[in-house]
Amino acid sequence: MSANQSPAGQQPTATYDSAFMKACRREPVPHTPVWFMRQAGRSLPEYHKAREGIAMLDSCTRPELVAEITLQPVRRHNVDAAVYFSDIVVPLKAIGIDLDIKPGVGPVVEKPIRTRADLDRLRDLTPEDVSYVTEAIGLLTAELGSTPLIGFAGAPFTLASYLVEGGPSRTYENAKAIMYGDPELWADLLDRLADITAAFLKVQIEAGASAVQLFDSWAGALAPADYRRSVLPASAKVFKAVEGYGVPRIHFGVGTGELLGLMGEAGADVVGVDWRVPLDEAARRVGPGKALQGNLDPTVLFTSTEVVEAKTREVLDAAKGLEGHIFNLGHGVMPSTDPDSLTRLVEYVHTQTGR
Repeated sequence: MSANQSPAGQQPTATYDSAFMKACRREPVPHTPVWFMRQAGRSLPEYHKAREGIAMLDSCTRPELVAEITLQPVRRHNVDAAVYFSDIVVPLKAIGIDLDIKPGVGPVVEKPIRTRADLDRLRDLTPEDVSYVTEAIGLLTAELGSTPLIGFAGAPFTLASYLVEGGPSRTYENAKAIMYGDPELWADLLDRLADITAAFLKVQIEAGASAVQLFDSWAGALAPADYRRSVLPASAKVFKAVEGYGVPRIHFGVGTGELLGLMGEAGADVVGVDWRVPLDEAARRVGPGKALQGNLDPTVLFTSTEVVEAKTREVLDAAKGLEGHIFNLGHGVMPSTDPDSLTRLVEYVHTQTGR
């Protein structure tokens, strides 16, 4: 039984009536729920202590360490949801892609995928490939109780960008060259990545994740027509694959103001919005029937408490007419953010929106 279902005749799961899950379902909430992308990690001293001497990808395969890091911001900030500590390239590593996460650089792929023959390196992902995920989520759900756990994965376009470019890119020239120049190869690449991503999300949901978020971090590099033709089908396939579980599905990308309607169309129940588009305008672009998530600029947290509260008030005011709203930053927590500012922000949102 999924964390979002409450069938007739059965008791709902522990997280079903949480503020986060209610907001995802666009139901009345006791307060606007809050969580932060990258809340588990780089801004917390306890995170650095826990991970001392352990490489990033290694840390993602140690269930007890994953559980501890995931729980740290829940304990410290009183957020309304935990987000599973991992990385979007974990499923690629699990199926044998030779890659590493280099400090200060990001994921680097030893042999980029650029030909049809290279597709053979992308085999199916099995639950056994990521058994540590199942174990870690079991530990987490036992600790979290009524606090939902959000599972996540990288969207096919963003994964393809890393695989084709060989690492982070500002221009995506190699990926776009395939997308424009060999659309059949591109479609097959994204379709295969959609299957891998869906399998990774299914493992998390079946282990106990209450919701899932699909990160299409680099989709903002695309024009709407290219997104619709060359990316949306693969993302839609991922969302469709997990639809039967009944868990809320969140879709987020950076710089995607022109794509918000299409990202909702891909099958998300909740559309994440970065800081560039006010939430009331985002709601107009997305259309009815979706909750929204966002969208305070992460850099605001480097200012005074008064400024943080004023800018937060702007976000909350823009969200007043929404069917459902989950407060978040417009991107991930930045590494040098003062953790106390996040704790104060959660308390402020809870206080201002208490019903």
